[in-house]
Amino acid sequence: MRARWDQFRLAVMLLTRLPVGRLRDPLPAMGSAAWAFPLAGLLAAAPPAAVIWLTLPHLPPLMAALLALMAGLLVTGGLHEDGLADLADGLGGGATRARKLEIMRDSRIGSYGGLALVLGIGLRATGLAAAPDATTAALAVLALGAASRGGLPLILTFQPPARDDGLGASARSAGRLGALAALGFGVVALVLVGHAALATGAAIALAGAALTALCQRQLGGYSGDTLGATQQICEIAGWVALAACWNA
Repeated sequence: MRARWDQFRLAVMLLTRLPVGRLRDPLPAMGSAAWAFPLAGLLAAAPPAAVIWLTLPHLPPLMAALLALMAGLLVTGGLHEDGLADLADGLGGGATRARKLEIMRDSRIGSYGGLALVLGIGLRATGLAAAPDATTAALAVLALGAASRGGLPLILTFQPPARDDGLGASARSAGRLGALAALGFGVVALVLVGHAALATGAAIALAGAALTALCQRQLGGYSGDTLGATQQICEIAGWVALAACWNA
């Protein structure tokens, strides 16, 4: 139980800025914490869920949604958004695999990355603003916080790293059982969106599979940036599906 608790805390450390104390030796391997990614995502989604639940009845929906996203950015430090921007710059600006990876390591954000951030935040905010009420919106934030991270350990398990170094390569030991556990947690979390669960899950799965295939073809595998970008793309796809269901 202590080992599992330490793995969960490591997952929270990797994906958020939430304080969970210091880990004692021996430290768990990064990949061993992958099963807890959706649980860490659920924890990270709690503050933005609280913000949307408190503000939606009193503010314009889009303003409340942007405040909720701001709370989420404070919790995660924009980790996943940074991956989305880096991947967009790399795929958009590089002609070769090596050049794409080089651009992705550059801390500067280019035009492709800036556009990806604007469009990503815009789609997430408008999707959240489409929720019919505050409770539905808060539950959706929690569900997508977990579900958008549930498939990431599958990438760690079945796709090779694009580089031999970096955070992505060091987290390779996810294991099939850990990956299946994470996927299960992510699927179960979709129960929170009720009748829209099937459509939302399908959209997340298709978006994640498409981006994973693109990264395999363009980069030769995954990296920390592609994992972050995958979380963002999956969450965006989930919001699009939810908005469609709410407006049907």
